[in-house]
Amino acid sequence: MTAPMTAPMTPSDLAPEPAPTPVPAVPSVPAVLYPLQPDHPELVAPFAELVARTDARRLWLCQSFRSEPHQVLAYLAGLGHTVPVGTAVTLLPLRHPYEAALQARSLALLTGRPVVAGYGIGTPEFAHGLTPEPYRSPRTAVGEYVTSVRALLNGESVAHDGPYHRLHAALPPVGPHAPVEVGAGVLRPGMARTAGATADVAITWMTPPDYLRDTLAPRLAAGAAEAGRATRPRIATAVHVAVRRPGRDPRRMAEAAAGTHLRAPHYADMLRRAGLDVDGPDPAAELLRADVVVTGTPDEIAATLAAYRAAGVDEILLNPTAVLLTEGVHAAVADLEEIIAACRSTDRTSSGLVRSVL
Repeated sequence: MTAPMTAPMTPSDLAPEPAPTPVPAVPSVPAVLYPLQPDHPELVAPFAELVARTDARRLWLCQSFRSEPHQVLAYLAGLGHTVPVGTAVTLLPLRHPYEAALQARSLALLTGRPVVAGYGIGTPEFAHGLTPEPYRSPRTAVGEYVTSVRALLNGESVAHDGPYHRLHAALPPVGPHAPVEVGAGVLRPGMARTAGATADVAITWMTPPDYLRDTLAPRLAAGAAEAGRATRPRIATAVHVAVRRPGRDPRRMAEAAAGTHLRAPHYADMLRRAGLDVDGPDPAAELLRADVVVTGTPDEIAATLAAYRAAGVDEILLNPTAVLLTEGVHAAVADLEEIIAACRSTDRTSSGLVRSVL
């Protein structure tokens, strides 16, 4: 889940970390995703300000090969933007699990806020360019990696000799800090089962609600059960959104949002499994039909996002790629602010109805 290139801006006691506890939050309030590769952390600052201003769930970044995401988030914290953060996802061939755990814990120390550290393989070509040989089993690579990172964050001394990494070490203890959840990128059933057995959070992109409910959530639960875990990982899903406004064509928005990912074999395969005709004459219409790209008024978008929550999604990442690429930062932030407000309004209305029934 590597971000596309950026669009230009327009005008105490030392103790190991306890197991992570999901952060209490209003269920319908989404998180915010900055989905591009910033040349400078200042490009992300308006999104951090939005999270603080609206009390959105979290600020997420993708893998970036321009400004590295952990450093961007640390820079923003230094500016005073101390909000919950997450990475969705960084690519595990770039760093050893020890370094990954150290980076994640450092963010929790620097921000004082909860962190979700998400990891994924990336494309086979990318992984092979950085590793001595291709990953014969991406599922094994991710499962072992996530397990080692989680153990290190738990304060454990890890002794692991596997096909994809070697680790005989522990992180030095530090003082109390915010919790860190470890996530794994998930698109297809096999990786969902692996994440169910190992991760705290399953991070998905462009996964339609029906596919999440009928395919991924059951596999996550099965993986958790096989590993003897009491519950499946939380599901955090990035959803492309664009408010309907004069001059915005929904198909053009869908193409701008997801065109790059449609050309990636693993995304195309996932969407075919989900029942989308991405090889047909109008893939943009398919993305809109399946709510992979969600457009409409803020209230209409909030209603569609409720279907994602009903499908089992615990945290929705609002992804404004289309507007960010076509109209710039300020238009994207305006969209997100209106959608977040609509989600809050929907939650208040639903709560009022429940109270009146009771």
